[in-house]
Amino acid sequence: MKAPGFSRKTLCIPYAVFLIFFVVIPMCVILFYAFTDSEMHFSFSNFLRFFSDPTKLSTIVYSIVISLITTVICLVIAYPVALILARSKLKKKFIILMLFVLPMWINFVLRINAIREFFNLLSQADALSWLETANIFKTVVGMVYDFLPFMILPLYTTMLKIDDSLYEASADLGANSFTTFFRITLPLSMPGIMSGVTMVFLPSMTNYVVSDMLGNAKVTIIGKFISDYFGNDWHMGSMIALVLLIVVFVSTWLTGGFHSEENVRGANL
Repeated sequence: MKAPGFSRKTLCIPYAVFLIFFVVIPMCVILFYAFTDSEMHFSFSNFLRFFSDPTKLSTIVYSIVISLITTVICLVIAYPVALILARSKLKKKFIILMLFVLPMWINFVLRINAIREFFNLLSQADALSWLETANIFKTVVGMVYDFLPFMILPLYTTMLKIDDSLYEASADLGANSFTTFFRITLPLSMPGIMSGVTMVFLPSMTNYVVSDMLGNAKVTIIGKFISDYFGNDWHMGSMIALVLLIVVFVSTWLTGGFHSEENVRGANL
């Protein structure tokens, strides 16, 4: 007698309902407002207004540059940290990893406020008075502080799975540390790099809370534009959100393709 149970189609219903209400319907609303005017007539005017406005285009470029800087700094800091933790023989190295994750347990606004107060204290010193106007610097520092754990965790998880026998084989073949890193560690850790880059680059383009609180509202990124426009002009706000969605999709597609490529390359080493 066949045991009672749920079919795969039945188990997919909750997921399908979630997608419909929280993905499909919101996307339809954004598309509707993006391609209609104030009188709710179909129009490409929002599209033309967006791409003919140098301020909006420069804001996208500005947001991408800040996100790239944040991502590169996070990667430079996180990669050696994750490598040392993954390759170390410490029995309780997860405690060290927990120290990087621990700040995430604190309220986001409180953490950013703490950094702002720290910068205010530093700016009172004559040697660091330039911090009063270094809004971009403070914004990037806040972004790095906020997103660094999202870079460390995927890197650490990926490096932890690298087989130790590969390093032993590399040493037996006479490879030095430099060669071993570029032929084994770096290619096999590329999935973690791509995951970390995606988790840092994309959110940092829209995290306008950090730019407002640390940049004295003088650092405008694309997320701030969307928030401001949805306050009085849903049509343009939806168009900007749609453009950002396209940027996110292209970035994810590129990193996803690169991710797969590196998986194949790592498997052939």
